[in-house]
Amino acid sequence: MTDQSSDLRETVRQRYAAAALQVTEGGTACCGPAAIEVDANFGSALYADGERDVLPAEAVAASLGCGNPTVVADLQEGERVLDLGSGGGIDVLLSARRVGPTGRAYGLDMTEEMLALALANRKKAGAANVEFLKGAIEAIPLPADTIDVVISNCVINLSTDKAAVFAETFRVLRPGGRIGVSDVVADDALTPGQRAERGSYVGCIAGALSFAEYRRGLEAAGFTDIGITPTHAVADGMHSAVIRAVKPGNGGGAGGRS
Repeated sequence: MTDQSSDLRETVRQRYAAAALQVTEGGTACCGPAAIEVDANFGSALYADGERDVLPAEAVAASLGCGNPTVVADLQEGERVLDLGSGGGIDVLLSARRVGPTGRAYGLDMTEEMLALALANRKKAGAANVEFLKGAIEAIPLPADTIDVVISNCVINLSTDKAAVFAETFRVLRPGGRIGVSDVVADDALTPGQRAERGSYVGCIAGALSFAEYRRGLEAAGFTDIGITPTHAVADGMHSAVIRAVKPGNGGGAGGRS
């Protein structure tokens, strides 16, 4: 990792550590935690009332994403799902409800403070089929061919080595497994410099791939059936997008596993 990449990762870690502490400290106040994101393009406003209402307030308040990947991924009973950059755990807890007691939901995060918040939220939610792991999304601490679905919510754009993220995602998915990701994607005409002019790296803008770059990255990792669909604008020429792709092979969901 270059010094610049190391510095960017540390900046991202500090930003999300501070966000977790903000929620944790807010949860001890009389009125409960306030949402970190107030922009309609990011955060808990992108979830339905019925989803927010069944989760701990701290999990909802810590939401920093640009979409709702649990809906994108079309999760099924009994599946094993992994959330890259799970933060306070909102998508993991929602995934756990969707896959049910015969399924399992994993969350992966590099930030100690977010992991502590997520573990507290798991306990409050009484989610027995949830496990949170510490690690980097560029080096997923799970065996190959063990996950049915990988989700992520506005986190891949924060990585300084997206090729490694795509390769690791491909590795841990079982043959026939799929991804359902929400992420920020740039118009193909925008240069990296122009993306940086529209927002910061930690703000999920400067590090975003273009539509063509995202597709090429997934193809290089081995994915097929790639679809990248913009959902709403987050800056000029920058979009929240739904990304779907499949790891080739046999199998058709939880029922296809041996």
